[in-house]
Amino acid sequence: MFTGLVEEVGQIRRIGRKGEALVLNIGASVVLEDLKIGDSVAVNGVCLTATTLEGGGFTADVMPETYRHTNLSQLQSGSKVNLERAMLSGGRFGGHIVQGHVDGTGVIVRITRDQNAVVFEIRPDDSELFKFLIPKGSVTVDGISLTVVQATSGSFTVSIIPHTIGETVLHVKKPGDTVNIECDILGKYVDHLLQYGKGHAETPTGKPRSMSEEFLSNHGFA
Repeated sequence: MFTGLVEEVGQIRRIGRKGEALVLNIGASVVLEDLKIGDSVAVNGVCLTATTLEGGGFTADVMPETYRHTNLSQLQSGSKVNLERAMLSGGRFGGHIVQGHVDGTGVIVRITRDQNAVVFEIRPDDSELFKFLIPKGSVTVDGISLTVVQATSGSFTVSIIPHTIGETVLHVKKPGDTVNIECDILGKYVDHLLQYGKGHAETPTGKPRSMSEEFLSNHGFA
């Protein structure tokens, strides 16, 4: 589990490609301090496993499923990436719950200034994500914990302070670039529970209802 507080910007040193399977060699420093083989690292918000540690960097495998649904497929040697180690149980929880399980990608529509902040407008590729994009709610963009400012039928905006711009790959992003989006896990669980309950018909007389049905009934949804 991650917090969405990026620890450093790493750089892709080499990429091994075999079809839609990748092996990324990533140069880093901060995340290497206590990193061990088998540990999880969020790379642009994608949870990957460190498979080797070597000379100021580490390698991680990217499976075809991840290749198809994230912007890791667009990386090249020299690309900058956001890096975060999995959170420590005794550490401060400064962002929000981030799994590193990307829900989809989006395209940066425009970047504008709002006094000391920079506003990114992003159009998700999958409109289904909008049910989880709630104004003042949390969203992860390329592994960065951010707050949704506005959400319309076609795009959403996030307002970003200068520190976050300078310490993440956002400072090199431009309109037309693709970013990874992970929605708030709490909203996804609630949505799944409600949809699961709706998909079950009335139970026969005398048969106990499922926990989902009890929840819906107790909260006025059924």
